Amino acid sequence: MTGTTGTALGAPAERREGRRKVTGAARYAAEYTLPGRAHAWPVPAAVARGRVTAVDTAAALALPGVLAVLTPGAAAGLGEPEDGTLAVLRGPDVPHRGWCVALVVADTPETARAAARAVRVDYATAPHDTRLTEDHPGGYEPEDVNGQPGRLESGDPEAAFAGAEVRVDVTYRLPPLHNHPMEPHASTAHWDGDRLTVYTSTQGGTTVRSVLAGLFHLPEEHVTVVSEHVGGGFGSKGTPRPDVVLAALAARHTGRPVTVAYPRRYLPATVGHRAPTVQRLRLGATPDGRLTAVLHEVTAHTSHVREFVEQAAVVSRVMYATPALLSTHRVVPLDVPSPSWMRAPGEAPGMYALESAVDELAHALGTDPVELRVRNEPHQEPGSGKPFSSRHVVECLREGARRFGWAGRDPRPGVRREGPLLLGTGVAAATYPSQAAPSTAAARALPDGTRVIRINATDIGTGARTVLAQVAADALGVPLDRVRIEIGHSDLPPAPLAGGSMGTASWGWAVHAACAELASRLAAHPGPLPAEGIEARADTTGEAGADSPYAKHAFGAHFAEVAVDTVTGEIRVRRLLGVYAAGRILNARTARSQFTGAMVMGLGMALTEHSTLDPAFGDFPEADLASYHVPVHADVPAIEADWIEEDDPHLNPMGSKGIGEIGIVGTAAALGNAVHHATGIRFRELPLTPDRILAGLLSEGRR
Repeated sequence: MTGTTGTALGAPAERREGRRKVTGAARYAAEYTLPGRAHAWPVPAAVARGRVTAVDTAAALALPGVLAVLTPGAAAGLGEPEDGTLAVLRGPDVPHRGWCVALVVADTPETARAAARAVRVDYATAPHDTRLTEDHPGGYEPEDVNGQPGRLESGDPEAAFAGAEVRVDVTYRLPPLHNHPMEPHASTAHWDGDRLTVYTSTQGGTTVRSVLAGLFHLPEEHVTVVSEHVGGGFGSKGTPRPDVVLAALAARHTGRPVTVAYPRRYLPATVGHRAPTVQRLRLGATPDGRLTAVLHEVTAHTSHVREFVEQAAVVSRVMYATPALLSTHRVVPLDVPSPSWMRAPGEAPGMYALESAVDELAHALGTDPVELRVRNEPHQEPGSGKPFSSRHVVECLREGARRFGWAGRDPRPGVRREGPLLLGTGVAAATYPSQAAPSTAAARALPDGTRVIRINATDIGTGARTVLAQVAADALGVPLDRVRIEIGHSDLPPAPLAGGSMGTASWGWAVHAACAELASRLAAHPGPLPAEGIEARADTTGEAGADSPYAKHAFGAHFAEVAVDTVTGEIRVRRLLGVYAAGRILNARTARSQFTGAMVMGLGMALTEHSTLDPAFGDFPEADLASYHVPVHADVPAIEADWIEEDDPHLNPMGSKGIGEIGIVGTAAALGNAVHHATGIRFRELPLTPDRILAGLLSEGRR
């Protein structure tokens, strides 16, 4: 990279670590080959609920190369974690199938795997319940869902809906979905006296450090967390997972460095999933398409280990003007693995249901779906009453419609055919909150002209190194190739996790502030710099994350065209277009990659991805990439993603909004609406697999 690349934010600078990744030089958590390193393999519980009564380790310990077998009670002396999913090997209780009940440590991963299979565990089983139903007697309404009220109500929504001239009352069902990052969850741990070093695949090393210090009763400065390269996470690595606790525990027990790399088949029961949701949408409107009532009621499951609520109803508090609003969540604790964050948690499933229901309302009214959305554009956030810092969803819809050729669309469903193929187009809007959290950063100027930026940010494949270098170069007024970025190490200034689409907004704010201070000091410094250079530090506590009088969100519009095969039931996506309003785009190349990647994930959500909870065994049969079907190249058309220029002065010094999740939010709904337009049939359960499509076509006589 040369100085001619430019320093302006928005330039399509190449990813700095790209060559290291494609040549294998970048090291991931399981690739730190420390001297004497051993490998550990977990033994998952084989029952859905109960307790361990005995563990026979004799056969495992007899295998050459086996160092130890950790059993329930091995972690009894650890501190109490706030997250119950980390309370592994503390005692005999089994809260769900797949819970770690033993850990084998051996010289090689192959030996550890064989020994884990040789461990014999006896259980006392207890009755279990894994069925999610809307009327489950154990369900309750949580007061809080990830910092927002579980229930929000304004006006008289029941009466307003009952009195509406046009009504839609529909229920949508989404299955459990799983994060499947290319790099499975893995950690390598090493003890040096009372000092612990872990190399771990995480979205937030600062949090991992804090959690490990609490668990192992250590000062935080005695814990070092390295997460230099992370092979994806999509939320499942947002907080520490059992692998890092088990690796540290095994390393302390054996006195050797230990790597725990969770097998992919174990991930669905171990690292979280998107909880299934049942969503009832009731929309009331006037004949001219003005919404008079929006009622969005969500039921989801959680585990008995840790409460996590899929906040799917929050989107109805953002999108459309209405005098009467009900947005509620109901959660049912079951004997299931703990759900957790998955890309755009809440917003992705919530917008699928809301935008599908809006499409159904448009059909009932005989109104164009784009125009219906525009007609109900709010002047302030419906849920909070706050003004928007910026909101250009109408511009996204208009520009997307122009590019997509929406004006030439025949609104009648089921009329376009190419032989056995039914063709259709669909639209959906999208929203995702724009957030920032307090962060710290340091910027140092060296005598040779290099500028070194240090911050414990994490690059999970989004290009954070590159974009932060652009922020620094812009603030310092230096060529991009003069900026060196150091991230992914807990000895660096602490920073929040890469999640919630707030990584760059948070880190970039601190980097910009540190660089602005450094530029001021350099301007006041006479003569050459000292050998150690000059450093400035910044801490955005009190600014980033502070209460704001504005509602801050990114917005977008998705357009899709599909072909539905009436013979096979297959759906082929022909076109996908996303147009976004996400503040100032800091790097055109990495931003487009984030948008299109999220759209592919939304395609998978709509057409291929699903899990089922086996009620007899309490686990997920679709536990690997042979049975859990993510989109492949043949499923993905040429995808177009672009954005409109947006100047929002209320965000951060860069004027940027998060872009990692907005791309998935509306994609599934646009595809579902396109399938309805193609077939004339409304499918209200995802994914839209051939068996489901064929059954619908047969029942309606459309084949």
